[in-house]
Amino acid sequence: MDAGFWDEMYRSRDQLFSGAPNGVLVAEVTDLPPGRALDVGCGEGGDALWLARHGWQVTAIDVAPTALRRAAANGTDVTGRVTWTLADLASTPPPAGAFDLVSAQYFPLPHQPDHTALRGLLAAVAPGGTLLVGGHDLADLPPPQENQPDPGDYYQPAEIADLLDHDWTILINETRPRTAPAPAGTHHTHDTVLRARRLR
Repeated sequence: MDAGFWDEMYRSRDQLFSGAPNGVLVAEVTDLPPGRALDVGCGEGGDALWLARHGWQVTAIDVAPTALRRAAANGTDVTGRVTWTLADLASTPPPAGAFDLVSAQYFPLPHQPDHTALRGLLAAVAPGGTLLVGGHDLADLPPPQENQPDPGDYYQPAEIADLLDHDWTILINETRPRTAPAPAGTHHTHDTVLRARRLR
């Protein structure tokens, strides 16, 4: 699932997602003081725009130019509070220690033997900052079909939790019911959630 795959997916429809923020983000971030946020795989901007409208300064990254153009068009009311950035974590890590919140909601980050992209993402969290990762519970997903991506090839929140060292404290690492209806044609009834705070 490279940049071309994702851009073609967005171009195939006038709107791919609802535009509403993800429930995990809203539930876990509402109690945090606004600061600098990184929205990973921002898509059409639902999460980034919600954060900006709640006082955050947001860097929103995605590999799909079409998604970023739509997101910017939907966010004219928060111009200057969101930086829409075309970037691929596999080749361009975010700046280290730069963000009070790093949020990755349903972001398909492929496993790597050395965890390079993941470690770059973790390093982007500033001391005292929050890492928030939301995913689909794999138990809800049907077995992958031939020529389709295998969800097991991508980092899950619990796997990321296992890779955190003594510089982190894990606040939440759980499976919970979704707070919003599953996307049409899917059976996503549960989310897996990791929330951790960087200590130093």
